[in-house]
Amino acid sequence: MTISPRYAALAVWLVALSPCFGKEAVYLQTGFRLEVDSHKQENQRLILRMGDGTLELPVAAVSRIEILPDAPVMPPAEPALSIAEKPEELVTKAADEEQLPPEFVRSVAKVESGFRQDAVSAKGALGLMQLMPSTAAILGMDAKLAPENAQAGALYLRDLLIRYRGDSALALAAYNAGPGAVSKFGGVPPYAETRRYVQRVLREYERQKALAKAGLAAPMAASKPTSTN
Repeated sequence: MTISPRYAALAVWLVALSPCFGKEAVYLQTGFRLEVDSHKQENQRLILRMGDGTLELPVAAVSRIEILPDAPVMPPAEPALSIAEKPEELVTKAADEEQLPPEFVRSVAKVESGFRQDAVSAKGALGLMQLMPSTAAILGMDAKLAPENAQAGALYLRDLLIRYRGDSALALAAYNAGPGAVSKFGGVPPYAETRRYVQRVLREYERQKALAKAGLAAPMAASKPTSTN
């Protein structure tokens, strides 16, 4: 097939104008189309780069070269939302992270709020661990968010247990009435509500330990919150 000088000149002109980088579509006189990475011209030869290899063609064999638009940049896929964890699981996870017995922290959550994140005490304590927003904030957490509420509650309990050298009764009394009240009275404050609270949590703790020892899961039915934090 004879290529007219007019078409050959047009092909050379298009090739000369095409940049030597980016994806390109090379249209041949035969009607075929090649997609290449780039091209360069050496005399009357066109060198097309395709992946790791090259292809040489006479300039006259090309009708035109077009720059292909860049492929749209897709935003990174959003991570799949995990199924929301149950309140008991949030508390257990928080206990494990703070290296506390899960049964102990779950017992506090059950007595405090019945595992309800929407529980609010008369004094403004929030969520399943019934934390004052200011206490959670000091610990770097948001009491309105269930995972952070559980984490902050477990962290606070751990700090209290360390402070009272593992005395769970004093730690619970401080959790309920505040460390100042424990210091003031040199032990569990003589507040009826606080003493009932300590007894209820410790009874629940013993029940859950017994169930765990027997290999049974403790029933976690929601109960009415009783804390006055």
